[in-house]
Amino acid sequence: MKLVVPRTLQTSLRNLAAVVVFMLVVATSSTLAYMASGWSFPDALYMVVLTVWSVGYGEVRPIDTPQLHALTVATIVFGCTGMIFLTGALVQVFTAIQLREILGLNRVTSEIERMKDHVIICGFGRIGVMLAKDLKDGAADFVILERDDARIAQAEALGYLCLKADAVDETGLKAAGIERARVLATVLPDDAANVFITLSARRLNPELHIIARGEQPSTESKLIYAGANQVVLPTHIGAERMAEMILYPATARFVRGSDQMRDFDKSLRNLGLQLEVVIAAEGGAAVGATVAEMEKRAKGAFFVVQIDRRGGEVVTRPAGDVRLEAGDGVLIVGRGGIAAASSVFDVPAERVRAGRSLF
Repeated sequence: MKLVVPRTLQTSLRNLAAVVVFMLVVATSSTLAYMASGWSFPDALYMVVLTVWSVGYGEVRPIDTPQLHALTVATIVFGCTGMIFLTGALVQVFTAIQLREILGLNRVTSEIERMKDHVIICGFGRIGVMLAKDLKDGAADFVILERDDARIAQAEALGYLCLKADAVDETGLKAAGIERARVLATVLPDDAANVFITLSARRLNPELHIIARGEQPSTESKLIYAGANQVVLPTHIGAERMAEMILYPATARFVRGSDQMRDFDKSLRNLGLQLEVVIAAEGGAAVGATVAEMEKRAKGAFFVVQIDRRGGEVVTRPAGDVRLEAGDGVLIVGRGGIAAASSVFDVPAERVRAGRSLF
């Protein structure tokens, strides 16, 4: 990750580098000149250091020739002048860093204080970067909580509002204006941290809509229990997308294979709807059920727009009496996406008792 340095600090660092190079040239030249006059390297270096730093502790050898007098005077003039510039360059760098921190923090704080119904993004890793880009494209107000300096510099270079704070600490959440926020998205790659952030955020703002990332499937229930409204499992979603492309290539191309469909999908999401493909798994409650029955079980969460049969047949705009078969890819439109559909499709089929046997 490339570290972005502000222009003012870049200028200060360039000045410091130039002065350091100048001092190295002066010290090296003087040391070599003393050695050329018959001095040993330790004596020559010691004399240069004493002279450049203006200590005046005493010469290690007599300065008794015109050449040594001229060399010593030149070392004093150039060395002491260089030290003055070096001190000034160091002060300039430290001042630029401190002013950047003070002014940057004040600017971020004042902008956050004016925000309301905004989004808080906890973490600016791979998912955080993509999320921030999409939110910016959608003209949404958001603030990023991040503790890594390199990632903060990256976010600031992209023009994002970023606050250096640990989202696990409630102080950071409060500084991001969590009491006035509309949504919090915690996208850290650490499940334990996401659970803790969710707990803290829910306590600080009971009305907040929380979307949490989970790495392990077993974390989903913990995040929901901690107060998350929605849980996203990136690995699980990625696997589902790949399975969708392998099993139902025609539907996958239809849903995500063109710019028009991607724009349509984005428009649906702006309306709170999602276009997803769900598999009617063997042994699930969806197998044998009609389209009307599945939509009724969903209680309005989604409706079926297409069925991709395992044998290759594609049923568009299926009627309510069409039955689902094992292995079908079902294209749905609705609220909640995969999470809402899974609560209906992933339920095991009920077993029927006939005498002493279960079927």
